[in-house]
Amino acid sequence: TLRYKFKPGQTLRWEVVHRARVETAIAGVSQTVETYSKSIKVWRVTAVDAEGTATFENSVEQVEMRQKSSGRMERHYNSQTDKTPPPEFQEVAQSVGVPLWAITLDPLGKIVKRQILKAKPGTESHGQITLPLPQDPVAVGQTWTLAYESELAGNDGTVKKVKIQQSFTLESVHGNVATIRVSSQVLTPIRDPATEALLVQREPSGRVRFDIAAGKILEGEMDIDKEIVGFAGKASTMHYRTRLTEKYLDTPEAAASGAEAAASRPATQHGQPAAKR
Repeated sequence: TLRYKFKPGQTLRWEVVHRARVETAIAGVSQTVETYSKSIKVWRVTAVDAEGTATFENSVEQVEMRQKSSGRMERHYNSQTDKTPPPEFQEVAQSVGVPLWAITLDPLGKIVKRQILKAKPGTESHGQITLPLPQDPVAVGQTWTLAYESELAGNDGTVKKVKIQQSFTLESVHGNVATIRVSSQVLTPIRDPATEALLVQREPSGRVRFDIAAGKILEGEMDIDKEIVGFAGKASTMHYRTRLTEKYLDTPEAAASGAEAAASRPATQHGQPAAKR
């Protein structure tokens, strides 16, 4: 049984690193854009009800960003060392160190309520913010899915709804750590390369390691590697590659919680749980 578990007053931190490289060629003209960001994501839990549904404030504690494109100098920003950010990072700088959202999340990872505190309206207004978990207990090798609709804004002002399905497979369980494989598939038939280019960021795949006892994500790695031909005319190509990694940062509070969980854990044999979860 996989469930998120929170405590009032708890603070959780993850280091999030995102790398992207986009190579495009249009009518013989090539361009490469590379971006890098490293941030500390923070959830401060303000309340937890009897069913385990938690409300927390989501913020970014610090951020480091770099951006480089063909023919231009690299631009960078570090919230810890740079007093004045470059214009393209100004909005990011204003969002560091302040609560952006108040989010209410149930034990399965479903958003019950989301309130804007500081974030720009319209950003992250829909969808999941963490791995969705299955309602029922799952065995190793078992898969659960989540289907949702994504809205794409075309250049002509039209909005197209596209159905996407994410699949999650419990790959293994070692001690209290479950490894979950994630894949994404666009279910709506797409015949237009330009629309396909807009969808490319919504098709990640990878793995997530989940702490069953503590009820939190320990780390994850999600990749996208896709080439699209004809996204801006016949003589055009795009190669989109990204990697997103997330790693839980242990704190004194987290270590104490882990020791408490270990003390109350049932006995195991040969590294496997004594009873079925």
